[in-house]
This record gives sequence, C-alpha cells and structure tokens, in this order.
Amino acid sequence: MSSSPHVISRQPNAIFGDRHWYEFVQPCLDAASIMTSLVTVKLVARGYVDDTAWPLGLMAVIAFFLCSQFTGLHRRDRGPSVDNEIIHLVATWSLTVLVLMLILFATRYGDLFARSIIFAWVGMSPAMIGLTRMCLRIIQVGMFRRGIGSRTVAIAGWNPLGERTRVNIQREPELGFTFTGFYDDRNADRLMADVANDQNGNENKGHDATVASKLDCDSSALLGDLNDLVDAARAGEVSTVLVTLPMRAEKRIRSLLDELSDTTASVYIVPDFFVFELLHSRWTQVGGLPAVSVFENPLFGIDGAAKRIADLAIAAVGLAVISVPLCMIATAVKLTSPGPVFFRQRRYGLDGQEIRVWKFRTMRVCDDGPVVKQATQDDPRITPLGRILRRTSLDELPQLFNVIEGTMSLVGPRPHATAHNEQYRGLIRGYMMRHKVKPGITGLAQVSGCRGETETIEKMQRRVEFDHQYIRTWSLALDLRILFRTLLVVWKQPEAY
Repeated sequence: MSSSPHVISRQPNAIFGDRHWYEFVQPCLDAASIMTSLVTVKLVARGYVDDTAWPLGLMAVIAFFLCSQFTGLHRRDRGPSVDNEIIHLVATWSLTVLVLMLILFATRYGDLFARSIIFAWVGMSPAMIGLTRMCLRIIQVGMFRRGIGSRTVAIAGWNPLGERTRVNIQREPELGFTFTGFYDDRNADRLMADVANDQNGNENKGHDATVASKLDCDSSALLGDLNDLVDAARAGEVSTVLVTLPMRAEKRIRSLLDELSDTTASVYIVPDFFVFELLHSRWTQVGGLPAVSVFENPLFGIDGAAKRIADLAIAAVGLAVISVPLCMIATAVKLTSPGPVFFRQRRYGLDGQEIRVWKFRTMRVCDDGPVVKQATQDDPRITPLGRILRRTSLDELPQLFNVIEGTMSLVGPRPHATAHNEQYRGLIRGYMMRHKVKPGITGLAQVSGCRGETETIEKMQRRVEFDHQYIRTWSLALDLRILFRTLLVVWKQPEAY
C-alpha cells in the first residue's frame, strides 16, 4: 500500500506537514520574539540599544533553533496539544540558555551585559514566544473556522473508525479540514445491518459502540461508493481522502489507492489499530521500517524528564513542609501499638520490577507473603490510630521517600500488593499494562471514586480501566489536576478503610 506516491505514511499527525505557511511563520515569530524581548529589556534598562545586543540575539536565535531539533519543538508530528507545546518550549529555552552561558563564559562576551539585563531577558523571552504562539494558534483556528486555508476532506469507509475520524475533524478545527462526507461500497441498508451485527456480537465496546450507533441517524452523510469518491477527487471536489477501511480489506484498499494515484488528492490511511486496545501509540522505526507501538510507556524523552523534575520538586517541598507532622505521626504509631513505625510492602513498580513501598504501619500485622488479605470495613487487624490514618490517607505520606528515590511517582496507577497482582493478572485482561509507568501515591482511579476494598472482579476492572485511561491521556496538566482533586476527595470518601 505504501507504493502509492500520494500515501503519507510518516507519523499519525503527518497532516500538519501540508501547512507550509504555518511552519514558515512560526519560526520567524520565535526569532522575532527573542530579538524583541532583548531589545525591550535594553531599552527599559538603558534607554537605548547598543551594538552588543545584536550578536547576542543572533546567537540566541541560532542556539534556539538548534536546540529545537533535539526537543522537537518545531516538529508538527506531536499534534496540537498545548501541554506538549509548553513542555517542549520550556525545555528548548532551557537548553538554549545553557548553551549561551557556555558561549558567554568561554568568550567573556557576557562581561558586556549587566546580570539584571540577562536575567530579565531570560525570563521575558519564553513568555513572549509562548504569547506569539498562542496568538498564531488563535488566528489559525479562526481562519480555518471561516474556511480560509482549509481543505475539503472525504472519508473512505463508513464505520466506527470513520465516524470517530469525522468527529475528531469537526471537533478540532485547527486540523484545517472541512468534512464533505463518507464514501463506501456498502449501501445504507447494508451499513445499518453490519452495525447491528457488530453491536450484537459485542465487537464494538464503550466509545466505539456509541459512535457506531450514530451511523443510522445521519445517513445523508453517505455520498456514494468508492468509485464516486475517485470521480470527486478527479473533479477537484475533494482535496484530501482519509481511508478508514479495516486492515482486513487489503484488496479494496489497494484498488482504491491505485485509482486515487491518478488524481491530485492527498491520501492518508487511518489504520484501525484501536482494535488492539492501544495503551499508548506512537510511530517509530525498526531498521528504517515504520512501526506503531501497541503497548508503550508514554513517558519517554522530554515528557519523562518533565514528570521526574516535577516529582522531585513537589516531593522535596512536601517533605520539608510536613516534616514535623511526619515525626508526630511516627511517634504516635510507636506509642499506640507494638511493632515498627513503618511498613514496607513488596509491590510491582515500573515494568513489573519489585519495589518496597513505604507506609506508616496501620495494622497489628505486616502481611507481605504470597497471600495478602485486603483490608475490610471494621477490620480487627487495623489499630485505632491506623483507622484514622487510612481514612485520611496520611499513612501514604512516607511514599514521598519512594518518589525521591525514583521507584514511584506522585501520580500514577496505585501499586497493589504482589500477591494481588498475581491474583488479578490472570483474571483481568491487560492488567499488567498498568505497570508501563511508575506507580503513584495517587491516581486517576482514586480521584474517580475507586478507593477501598475490591471484593469483586468488576471493581478491580474499573480501577484498571482508569489506570489505562491515565496512561493513554497522560500530560503534566493531568497530573496537576489529579493532585488537586486528591486534596479535595481524600477527606470525603468513606470507601477508604
């Protein structure tokens, strides 16, 4: 299929590659922001701009663009995520400042500038770059909403994947697409019958079932068969074609691509990889051959570094703030019941590696063997003080030490006892995929009501679904939202005991 000259098979967001004007304007605005911020600082501090400012600004622009090649700031294959853009911008500017410091120190060119000017410029530049990027994004979306610069797109294959693609196109105007309609060799009656069979056979689940149910309430979206699509592309009525036919229809796809190769339309294949329940997907290469990840850790490269830096910073501040309460709780645990202050239990960490999780001891026993009984309501093993600590989650505070040492994160799937992992991994499909990231002190499942005893498979299944959702949709902003929600719900949920 990749033999067709019109098939784009790079990254899933390769559609951004056609926006030449954007990819030209954005770097120019970045360079202008760096120079403008330096000039502004000079004018405010000195009242004039001398000749020393221009070489420094030029060095900064060159260093910024070189560093952006390492961080991927100017690559459009990351999609329109604002969170990702902010993270990559901060990383790029940080590397730029480091490079400039080395150059200025080696050449002593920095002696020509007051420290106040340098610090003000270093702080002002990323803010101005971010502001221009935000303004350009707003202008771009506004143009696309008015049909300026957008492209007409048709979808080959009216199925749940095609419907999901249509929803994404209409929900994200920054993609620059104007949806025209679906084309499929099946007529409307056959489409409805196939959808009904899919739903009765439980082949569509969750969101896909909802999407599939929409197919019979907008039958006017079906404009014709695949031959009609080719005719529309030849007539210039369609500039872009998204092929959402299932991978098993290889012959139909090959035939369609052969026909479309005789048109000027851009063609993209949207593979139905969602049938494999992707945990986190990204395009990569294996010896030059394109491949897509099915089960993957989303926290690689800059994203992983950003999360680790945030963990260290927040955990260090948190330990400093609660050091006195920690000592008071430790003393209370020691005085109110016999046994150690801390309880370290074996649990699975990143990639299933065994870790030891710190907790204040809340029970009269320290179970850590092949069989671990979950805490239940009115459990006689729990001490009176332990009951308070568990209800308020104060027993989890020592896990900040796990965060500092790198075995846990502030936010992530909650680690279960090793015995529970061995019990559920054979009962719940995809259970072990939750270990593709570091376990967390709190997580999406916990702030969504999944706390306390999991006496049924369904309850544990719901936790695992939230864990998978967190891994699929991770962002630094999501981590901050979960931390904030944790503070709100930790005192209110009676399920914790």
